[in-house]
Amino acid sequence: MHRPAIDVIDLSGWSGADRDAREQLASAVDRSLQATGFLLVRGHGLDPHLPDRLRAAARAFFALPDETKARYAQQDGRSGWFGRDQVTTAASEGTVTPPDLKESWAAAFETRTQLLPDRWPARVPLLRPYVTEFADRMRALSDTLLQIMATALGQPADYFTRHTTHPNGNVLINWYPPRHTTGPARPGQFRIGAHTDFGLLTLLDRQNGRGGLQVHDAAAGWQDAPWQPDTLTLNIGDLMQRWSGDRWHSGRHRVLPPPPDAPAEELTSLVYFHTCAPDTPITPLPAPVGRRQYETVRAGDWMRDKLRSISP
Repeated sequence: MHRPAIDVIDLSGWSGADRDAREQLASAVDRSLQATGFLLVRGHGLDPHLPDRLRAAARAFFALPDETKARYAQQDGRSGWFGRDQVTTAASEGTVTPPDLKESWAAAFETRTQLLPDRWPARVPLLRPYVTEFADRMRALSDTLLQIMATALGQPADYFTRHTTHPNGNVLINWYPPRHTTGPARPGQFRIGAHTDFGLLTLLDRQNGRGGLQVHDAAAGWQDAPWQPDTLTLNIGDLMQRWSGDRWHSGRHRVLPPPPDAPAEELTSLVYFHTCAPDTPITPLPAPVGRRQYETVRAGDWMRDKLRSISP
């Protein structure tokens, strides 16, 4: 099967690299984000044991009875437990489909010390510290990537990160139950329906599977996303596409339904969404860097409207 043109970048030498090496890395980032909006990232410095620990804590929570999990149900559309039938991601594209076949735990960050939701499951005490550790590492890594992306656009290194000094990240843990739990997918139903992400960039620690991530390739249509051990998957969101003046494209993607030929397959994805301060004006870069001009929007208004579109 054709594989999308998604580059693998190694961040391990970025901090000490000379100018030529940095420009080469920035050029690779520019090339891949123009092609698909996706990258694979290695040399990211994430504790190799943390994803397994976080997945184990999350799975302990998802294994609780629904009536227990309901005590922690999301109230604000940003944090807490999202049960099955509560999110229809493809609705962000105006597509009418059945709800996504997943459960989620979400945590939003208001300050460096305040995590939302306010209440965390007492029966899974390790969930909060592992989510916090994951978020802290992803936040720092995202800012490094934004510096590389600014360099790729010929801008000062802090062009984006001057707007991310206040943490506006969001951790989303998606559990994709097995087919023998969900039953067959309904027509048009996916673990996550087709969409683009909304913010600046997304970092994903994913498990490889038959019912996994697909990326939309303009030339070849839907393709299985490449996967390599010890890498994170990066894709940019709509705000970054807009900010780059359509030089870069927010990567359209979906997660396949539970596969009939692997009825016991269940996957857990760890996702970090990085956004800028809500009052940041998003004004597209002019030509020749940018390719299209949009009206300026407020980042917070944009994100609020997008999140409303996918939740009941």
